[in-house]
Amino acid sequence: MGEESWHEARLIPTSGINGAEEQERRATSALLAVLGAVKEFGRNFVKPFGAPAGNMECFIEVPFTLGERRLYPDGLIRVSRGAKSWTALVEVKTGPNLLGTEQLEAYLDIARENAFDAVITISNEIPAVAGSHPTRIDKRKLRKVELHHVSWSQVLADAVMQKEFRGVADPDQAWILGELIRYLEHRKSGALEFDDMGEAWVGVRDAVAAGTLRPADKGVPEVIARFDAMLRFASLQLGRQLGTEVIPVVTRREMAEPATRVQALTTMLCQTGVLTGAIRIPDTVGNLVITADLRASKVTCHIDVDAPREGRPTTRVNWLVRQLKAAPDATRVESFVAHGRGSAMAELLGKVREDPQLLVDDSGKEIRTFRVATTATMGTKRGRGRGSFIDSVLSAIDGFYADVLGSLRPWSAAPPKLRPADAAAKGIDEDVSSSLSSTDYSSQDDPPVSISETFGEAAAHSGDEQPGDRDEQSADEEADRDAEVGIRGLDESGVSA
Repeated sequence: MGEESWHEARLIPTSGINGAEEQERRATSALLAVLGAVKEFGRNFVKPFGAPAGNMECFIEVPFTLGERRLYPDGLIRVSRGAKSWTALVEVKTGPNLLGTEQLEAYLDIARENAFDAVITISNEIPAVAGSHPTRIDKRKLRKVELHHVSWSQVLADAVMQKEFRGVADPDQAWILGELIRYLEHRKSGALEFDDMGEAWVGVRDAVAAGTLRPADKGVPEVIARFDAMLRFASLQLGRQLGTEVIPVVTRREMAEPATRVQALTTMLCQTGVLTGAIRIPDTVGNLVITADLRASKVTCHIDVDAPREGRPTTRVNWLVRQLKAAPDATRVESFVAHGRGSAMAELLGKVREDPQLLVDDSGKEIRTFRVATTATMGTKRGRGRGSFIDSVLSAIDGFYADVLGSLRPWSAAPPKLRPADAAAKGIDEDVSSSLSSTDYSSQDDPPVSISETFGEAAAHSGDEQPGDRDEQSADEEADRDAEVGIRGLDESGVSA
């Protein structure tokens, strides 16, 4: 037997997992062990929950008594710093298993009786709004104990970013963290990706296509929650590839009152058959907006870009086109003018490359903003794989970032230039303090011309200059200035300095 068929020994093996209980126990033990072993990873995991920086201890299946019941939470984390300690119970679910209200409320009671600080849940459930919990809990249980939730997708994304981008000081600890990543990425671990739009998806999708969907229909809130959860998953997946924190865009009001976003999307879905949301990627020109049109079976990604504040309209268009070298010709580009309603002009990028004038409005108003958009066919299946809604949206987001968003840079004005030294020095030999009103030459005036030059050159060239020559020269100078504006803020490769 050749060595190529041998399997390398792993710190956290995926073999021998029999059933959901074994899967859950192994995932819990692996995660908590690595949290305690890799200091940077453990610290970043508990920091958002209010834990201090200190020595971390992790335990599994710690027994507690609640009334007459004997309960075993999946894990316990304790962080100590001097005389101060922070303790949290951990409840874990893997695969499609959901967190239970009764079980969580019992653990909250245990935490309160033992003066623990928090209960942390980990499952494949992704809440529609960051910071919220996927399970309904009696709020009276949360008066003295905090309840936090982390999805396995979030755990995996944080682990990858810690190892590949933030860094781990100790090489052995970095290897241990890599073993956890390898385990969580395996299909047998139970740490699943977002792979289902829910049972209500097919009914809502068909009702939208038929134009019969009503706001009161039972499945609408579930589909909207799944759509927002998918955007959070897409953000985690893209952030894991880019090594940065990508987050969905949510207003303050929507954070405080999630029902307002549900209501807005419900109205939009029933009236237009559209679901929309946005994600924010650090250091990009704007938010990436995703629109899924269930009636047209199209998914569109777009970005709004502020136009340069200098130069002619075609110069501003060329500034944008130069940055879209990798974008396909089918990319749609729109221009928005000052004080205008809606887009002034829209055209495909392939045609704009040949004729920038296609995006210039005849009204002569100043171009303020560009919108760059790509559209792809939307899948309709509720799960994952070919023809699925989830995969079509994820592919559209990745493709838009690779072809469009990743190459766009904001415009910046060129710094002011120094005035020529000889021009600033002219006219300072004379004493100008004797009078406020002076006919002496100033650097603001045109260069002085002698009488002989004025009349002599005029006589010599009286028959050479044509009436349109001066206008032609002015137009050429203006074109040169616009060409200079078009490259301000760009280096030789066409990227903003």
